[in-house]
Amino acid sequence: MTISLKRPLVFFDLEATGVDIIKDKIVEIALVKILPSGEEKIFHQKVNPTIPIPADVSKIHGIYDQDVQDAPIFKVIAKEVLQFLEGADIAGFNVLRFDIPLLMEEFLRSDINFDIDKKKIVDVQQIFHTMEKRTLSAAYTFYCKKKLENAHSALADTHATVAIFKQQLQQYEGKKVIDAQSKNLGTITNDINTIHDIFHHTSVDLSNRLAYDKDRAVIFNFGQHKGKKVIDIFKQYPNYYHWIMRSSFPIDTKRKLTQMRLQMQLQG
Repeated sequence: MTISLKRPLVFFDLEATGVDIIKDKIVEIALVKILPSGEEKIFHQKVNPTIPIPADVSKIHGIYDQDVQDAPIFKVIAKEVLQFLEGADIAGFNVLRFDIPLLMEEFLRSDINFDIDKKKIVDVQQIFHTMEKRTLSAAYTFYCKKKLENAHSALADTHATVAIFKQQLQQYEGKKVIDAQSKNLGTITNDINTIHDIFHHTSVDLSNRLAYDKDRAVIFNFGQHKGKKVIDIFKQYPNYYHWIMRSSFPIDTKRKLTQMRLQMQLQG
């Protein structure tokens, strides 16, 4: 199907050294410009981020330090990228949360003002998540091929959940579960212990405010210290624990943090 355009539309994607918009940098940029005539133009460039690419990140996008050591830094190509985007609207997958903010940060670091307000933005992920509902009714229709009657009745919803889970076991049994980092989390089997271990392997508390890192250390999964070890933050900022206890966090999260803090005190 041809996209109806009044002005050019640029689809783009970035690979980076990580997901921190402020600290991380671009290692690859790809732009595909579709003109109103249907003609396509491409800009694709590896970028030297001037900082090391973490090994676990390289495993995801396949770009290592040696692959970009001779590539230009972003500041060198910034004007060319800006010119490619000139007069065009922007599209991509998850661009609102990651790609656009990171691109704007790189432009600012290059002393270039990129005026996003003059552009229309299409986030394909946003369309996907909005149109393909993630409700119980939608799941019931998807897995059981039926319409859920009496939705939002507790008993009907519970029966529907049972039916969905049975269909999931049947559909996915024997299939590997691969996460966003391409890590194999395990193989789905008709076993509750296995299902729990696969889908809750990083959860520490019920609300997922805390998680395990790759070394099984407990880290914060929210706020300014997201991704940092709880133990390190409590040592560096003791009052952070007290702030959490005074704030409206789930009781379960507070209980887990209190247990960790007591264990720290016992260990000296």
